[in-house]
Amino acid sequence: MATATQERVDLGGGESMRALLALPGGTPPAGGWPGVIAIHDIMGFTPDIQRITRRFADSGYAALAPALYDGAGAAPFCVVRTLRDSGRGEGPAFERLEAAKKFLATRQNVAASRIGVTGFCMGGGFALFWAAKGGLQACAPFYGEVPESAEALRRVCPVVASFGELDVPFLPRAKRLEKHLAELGVPHDFKLYPGAGHAFMNDHGGGLMAALGKRTPMHAAFDPEASEDAWRRMLAFFATHL
Repeated sequence: MATATQERVDLGGGESMRALLALPGGTPPAGGWPGVIAIHDIMGFTPDIQRITRRFADSGYAALAPALYDGAGAAPFCVVRTLRDSGRGEGPAFERLEAAKKFLATRQNVAASRIGVTGFCMGGGFALFWAAKGGLQACAPFYGEVPESAEALRRVCPVVASFGELDVPFLPRAKRLEKHLAELGVPHDFKLYPGAGHAFMNDHGGGLMAALGKRTPMHAAFDPEASEDAWRRMLAFFATHL
C-alpha cells in the first residue's frame, strides 16, 4: 500500500517549501521507482493535488507535489509572482521546482534518471516550460500555457498533453501545442476531449465556485469520464518513457 508524508523541501537561505511525498508500497524495482513531480493549479496546495499525487504512488511512481506558492511571499502576492514566472518561462518558481526535483531524485529507492512532470492549468504551463529546459524524461501538461514559438520547445522531452474542447480561452493554445510538437518531431500523445472544459482532471468539490466555473467561457468542471481516460493515456505514456 502506498504511503504519503508531508515533507519540507530546502530552498536555501533558511527557506523551505511544503511538499507531499507519496511512495508506492512493496519492494522497489531494480534501480528504484521512477518519479513524478505534480504541479498544482492556481488553487494551490489543495487536497486535489494531493489526491493526484497519491494516485501516482498507487500506480508505481514516487510522486512529489510541491507547494509552489511557498517561498513566493505572502498571499496574494505569492500567486501573482508565481503566475508571472509561469508566463515568462523563468524565475524563482522554476528554482523551487528544481529544488523539488533534487529532493525527489535524492530519495532512497528513487530512479534519479527517470523523472517526469505533470501539471494542471497554471501547473500545466510550468510543466511544459520546465520540461523544455531539459533534464526531464516525460511531461504531461493539462490545459496550460504554451509558448508562441515552436523553437521554445526544441529541447522538450516526450509529451502527453490533454485539453478540453469546451475550454474556449485555451483552445488556441491546445492547437498550437499539437502543431509545435508535430513540427519538432517530438514523441507525443495529444488529445482534445469533446464535451470537457477546463479543469476536467481537478476535483475541487462542489459549491458556488464550481457552479460559476461551469458558466464561464472555460466551462471549468471536473469530468470523471474524461479524467479516467486521461489517466489511462498518461500512465501508458509514462510507462513507455519513464
